[in-house]
Amino acid sequence: MQGITTSPIVAGTLWLLVFFSVVSWTLIVVKVWTQWRLSRENRQFCQAFWNAKGLGEAEKSAAASAGPLARLADVGFKTLRGLRQGGEQNLQHSGDQQDILERSLRSQAQKELHRLESGLMILASIGSTAPFVGLFGTVWGIMHALSDISKTGSAGLDVVAGPIGEALIATAIGIATAIPAVLAYNYGLRRVKLYAAEMEHFATDLLHLAMKSGFRVE
Repeated sequence: MQGITTSPIVAGTLWLLVFFSVVSWTLIVVKVWTQWRLSRENRQFCQAFWNAKGLGEAEKSAAASAGPLARLADVGFKTLRGLRQGGEQNLQHSGDQQDILERSLRSQAQKELHRLESGLMILASIGSTAPFVGLFGTVWGIMHALSDISKTGSAGLDVVAGPIGEALIATAIGIATAIPAVLAYNYGLRRVKLYAAEMEHFATDLLHLAMKSGFRVE
């Protein structure tokens, strides 16, 4: 077995997969904690909003609360205030009151969705590339092992098992890295869609309340 060495390419591939795994699990933990926090904030705000006795009280609860729905409502109320005060004259604030409020709510909803989608592309990239990185390490490791075997002139099990087994580990680690990343991406994407539907429903309700009150907060 003298002369058989570990390929630096295989070692580098393994370290790259370990780095991918650390990044993936860090994002998973952060996203899970963020999803839990946002769900709690939205739940608390919705309770305060729908228990308000009027839009004025609901506006105060939006300004004092955190979370996507609270920020969406706060932007809506600020838009309503701007409508009553004349507001800024530009294309964004052109049109009737309903159109202006709808654009404002839609714009804020898109900003919130962009925040929720942060990190998902990294998980998708890791999930799709990690198996191929592992496969590359395996192929290169086997080539390196065959080269070492040719140098030693022996193809016994004691010579073959070590290098090839080390090379196959790269594929195993690649798959083990990709699976949680893909699962986390699918879960995160589903949560983003649920938040998008929740914000759309809330924006519609807020728009109807504003129309009912004549676009007056008081």
